[in-house]
Amino acid sequence: MNSNRHYLDPLLRPASIAVVGASKRPRSVGRRTLHNLLTGQYPGKLYAVNPGYDSILGIPCFPNLAALPETVEHVIFALGDAHIEAALDEAIAHEATAVTIMSSLVLEQDEEPFLKERIAQKIEASGLLVCGANGMGFYNMAHGVWVCGFDTRENHPRGGNVTLISHSGSGMAGIMDCEERIDFNLVVSTGQELCVSMDQYMDFALEQPETRAIGLFMETARNPAGLIAAFEKARRRQVPIVALKVGRTELSARLAVSHSGAIAGRDDAYQALFDRYGVQRVQDMDELATAMIMFAQPHPVASGGLVSIHDSGGERQLAIDLAHDMDVALAEIEPETEARLEELLDPGLPPVNPLDAWSAGGPDADRIMEDCLATLMSDPNAALGAVIHDRGPLGELYESYFDYMRRGHQASGKPVFLVANRQGSGTDPAAVAITREGFPMIDGLRSFLAGVRCLLGYRDFLAHAIDEPVAADAELVNRWRTKLAAGNTLDEYESSRLLADFGVPMNPARLARGNAELLTAAKELGFPLVLKTAEPGILHKTDCDGVILGIETPEQLEHAYLDLSKRLGKRVMVTPMVNFRGQELVLGMVRDEQLGPLVMIGFGGINVETIRDVACARPPFGEKAARSLLDSLQLRPLLDGLRDRPAVDVDAICAAASQFSILAAALGDVIREIDVNPVIVHPGGCIAVDALVIAQ
Repeated sequence: MNSNRHYLDPLLRPASIAVVGASKRPRSVGRRTLHNLLTGQYPGKLYAVNPGYDSILGIPCFPNLAALPETVEHVIFALGDAHIEAALDEAIAHEATAVTIMSSLVLEQDEEPFLKERIAQKIEASGLLVCGANGMGFYNMAHGVWVCGFDTRENHPRGGNVTLISHSGSGMAGIMDCEERIDFNLVVSTGQELCVSMDQYMDFALEQPETRAIGLFMETARNPAGLIAAFEKARRRQVPIVALKVGRTELSARLAVSHSGAIAGRDDAYQALFDRYGVQRVQDMDELATAMIMFAQPHPVASGGLVSIHDSGGERQLAIDLAHDMDVALAEIEPETEARLEELLDPGLPPVNPLDAWSAGGPDADRIMEDCLATLMSDPNAALGAVIHDRGPLGELYESYFDYMRRGHQASGKPVFLVANRQGSGTDPAAVAITREGFPMIDGLRSFLAGVRCLLGYRDFLAHAIDEPVAADAELVNRWRTKLAAGNTLDEYESSRLLADFGVPMNPARLARGNAELLTAAKELGFPLVLKTAEPGILHKTDCDGVILGIETPEQLEHAYLDLSKRLGKRVMVTPMVNFRGQELVLGMVRDEQLGPLVMIGFGGINVETIRDVACARPPFGEKAARSLLDSLQLRPLLDGLRDRPAVDVDAICAAASQFSILAAALGDVIREIDVNPVIVHPGGCIAVDALVIAQ
């Protein structure tokens, strides 16, 4: 055992194990658990616990934990829920350090506090490390610790470099047991995470020098702070993480008060977290497995995009179409590369990327394919390459395809992949039978392109440092924190003061409760003016005709005030009329209950919820990150001017967004939502003309 122990070693790399509920009964969890430990060649002390046997599979068996000749580090419960509580009490009395619970902790006729809560309380009080409950255990392939009570393939290699951590037991087994192209060092089904959560398993994996990539099948973040710390550790150590995040639900079931709350959902918060730390997101298990395969290979991705070689013009077009749909960058090859390809290709084949290089075939076809791929991959704009062909009859892979790849890599040092347009599973008798039964088995090309997108995305993430702004002034933060701690929603005037204090350019405003104060405000601000109701509780003023625009004279101002005060109340706010010709944007913040504040920027105005063209990020962030968010918007070209409309000051809105993000990071724990809409961005800067801050 390693002398430099991780705090999870008693759980994941224990010196001794006892299997409580071990059994000789075929296909029982108790027998499979022992069998898996023996198959994995567990190197420590191993005991079975069951009063009905003297030995099982050659392992000595004892009636209970107290009868063992030593105190074991890790106890595995191969038991039903009815026996778990007593067994846990026995393990705690035995002074074990870790346990694995695979059962679901649900009893039919239970009473409050229910079994799961009782077990959780005992775990917390004892300080035990626990894998589970309601999981499938784990496989520490690197150290021969296979703790699982279910079937698995028995040819897992010992020296892998990929970690898979899954909230779903089937999500773990569905990849690990069916994908021999990945050599795992650690695979975990975390289950209910009563004690040890996904981030802690990640931390263990990141301490293993062989870990090249980590895959996550993720349902939620049970320890958000720990997850963020693990992501940051992976970023520092340049270990890529691929995440399949399921459960795209809204931020909460409540009706959001602000536009920001109505638009941003919980999935936006997770996506912003992934973006912050370079976590590459995939959409299904095929993509997850493919991305892990691709990250595990040893050759670094270069600058540029994908080059690929094909033996079919139609399938080449398919790859182009899918790459476009999936936003996968194809390399733009240099003129010198085109000239060299033209020398190699048969007449009529264009020297382009992706390249159809087969033509009529012939005795030199394989040599031409090799030379063409080597030429493509040697191009300075090629980041990685692929041989994209179909399998032969009965799913055969031709040796010549391997030669193409070897030659392409030899010429460039870059990664190269063999990709089947389809996987060839149509000749598998089992696949044919289940399809004819009405359950089709289908494979395709998209997973590879998703993997390419992950590789290129992670490469680009590493090339750009996280854009951190200057921290907020502590005195300013404390002053507003005290004011917001009362939990009251700020009116527009107070909201504007808060935002202005943090450097967000706000339209100046004055409060008034009568004609005298009104005329004083007009003298300070100058005409034309806007008059708005400032009565408490009116959050969206336009909904009640609470805004009067374009007031040019004192007489018009007094008339407008008379109207508002009669209908809505005497308290009003006076602001200059903003006549800038520009684009209306929105800045917003919502707070996710798990992941904290989330900032959004996008196209705003009265149609903000209809347009829904926004981008989200975790605060704080700098002006470069703000520009990247803007650049991701579909309507982004509008900021550069269109027809008779001039280009606006993008630098100004980026600076404002960065300052807004500093506010969100500093006070996001005492603010539920912020809505700054619209922010008018014009050729000479930007100015926010309406704001709403909802305290917690």
